[in-house]
Amino acid sequence: MPQKQNLLESPPKARTPTEGPQRPVQTTAQTPGLARQLYSMTWPMLFGVLSLMTFQLADSAFIGQLGKDPLAALGFTLPMQQLIIGLQVGLGIATTAIVARTLGAGDELRANRLGGLIITVGGTLVFLICAALWLLQGHIMTALGAEETLLPLIRRYWIPWLIAAWTGAVLYFGYSVCRSHGDTKLPGYMMVATSLTNIALDPLYIFTFGWGLPGAAWATVTSFGIGCLVIYPKLLKRHWVRFDLRQLALWQALKQLNGIMAPAMVSQLMPAVSAMLATALVAGFGSGAVAAWGLGTRLEFFSLIVVLALTMSMPPMIGQLLGAGDIEQIRKLVRIAVRFVVVWQLAIGLTWVVASGLVSELFSNDSDVQEVLAAYLVRVPLSYSGLGVCMLMVSVCNALGLAMRALLVSTLRLFLCYLPLLWLGSQINGIFGLMSGALVGNLFAGVVAYSFYRSGMKPLQSSTSQNGVR
Repeated sequence: MPQKQNLLESPPKARTPTEGPQRPVQTTAQTPGLARQLYSMTWPMLFGVLSLMTFQLADSAFIGQLGKDPLAALGFTLPMQQLIIGLQVGLGIATTAIVARTLGAGDELRANRLGGLIITVGGTLVFLICAALWLLQGHIMTALGAEETLLPLIRRYWIPWLIAAWTGAVLYFGYSVCRSHGDTKLPGYMMVATSLTNIALDPLYIFTFGWGLPGAAWATVTSFGIGCLVIYPKLLKRHWVRFDLRQLALWQALKQLNGIMAPAMVSQLMPAVSAMLATALVAGFGSGAVAAWGLGTRLEFFSLIVVLALTMSMPPMIGQLLGAGDIEQIRKLVRIAVRFVVVWQLAIGLTWVVASGLVSELFSNDSDVQEVLAAYLVRVPLSYSGLGVCMLMVSVCNALGLAMRALLVSTLRLFLCYLPLLWLGSQINGIFGLMSGALVGNLFAGVVAYSFYRSGMKPLQSSTSQNGVR
């Protein structure tokens, strides 16, 4: 597989002790420090992701005060949001791999030009997707099962929401360039700052100005726009991005970018496709069910912040260990992360079960929405351990150069474990059975993902030994 070879066959120069990435590669003798290093790499991103999820929950809480229809309209945008996020994350994975490797090879000027290329390509692709979503919104809403009465509200919301999605993507690409240069603190701080700004502007735009549901999107546009005005001058001042792209071997650079980005992006887009199909299933039970499902999905994002932070912090560590041929250390690192995720996510799930009644009343004043959301919270969160392990294994496989295996894990999770059980549960016990299907499907997906990771490590270890890396 070309992707696997590209990631494994780094130039020998990048592996020398003096010219590799600034952070030293862990060796077997340094095993006790693996957990500590993982913590130090993860905590800045943890607070950043936590703040992003907090503002999304705050958005939902404010919008919930407007009634059931605005919440349902918001729920129908979530699959589209996941589509754009999938593109962002896929390109972010490529950014970290390509720019960090180029820096390790000592070619800083090319790395900076690659940063400019990635921002240009990413901004253009997201703009085209947003334009397509605007032009096709009627067909999309019909396919998702949106009620006719919701369409005018959705149309008013989609223009500012799409602008917010594009602005957020451009800001994210700036964060990715920072991470590829080893700076996780600036993106973490900026995520916190933009999220607090968004939360502060929400009540002003939604209620004081009387903009309603579109006001939530305009608050996001404002906060993300401020973030771009801060992050990009810093990137330019540090010379981490250059836009003299004619100096690049452009076709070769695009080919290199696509070799990593394409499978990673498809892997990240799988949840968006799944979310569309799941929303279409839920829509058959009415707008109240869609509103509750949308709220539950946002709570799920919030519940998985530690996993999301780990998926950002682990790939650089795995890449360094892979460059040193230390497969055993990679195994130990992954075991530490998996055990932590299982225990942590189980605790989070039990917390949601206990607080289900209070949370459902907090996020909506509609009795139908409250009933469905409470049922969601006593079922689906108990599967977050399995879902977290699955997400982690996709990230680990991408970092190991097993991009096609990561894509296969994502595909099987959604189309073998998750969606079929959602449909089967809905046939047995309606919307409540559908949620029970999500519970079983996520747990099953975690087991499948971990088994695929373990089987993928065996040929990788043999290949590394044969190449004499270690």
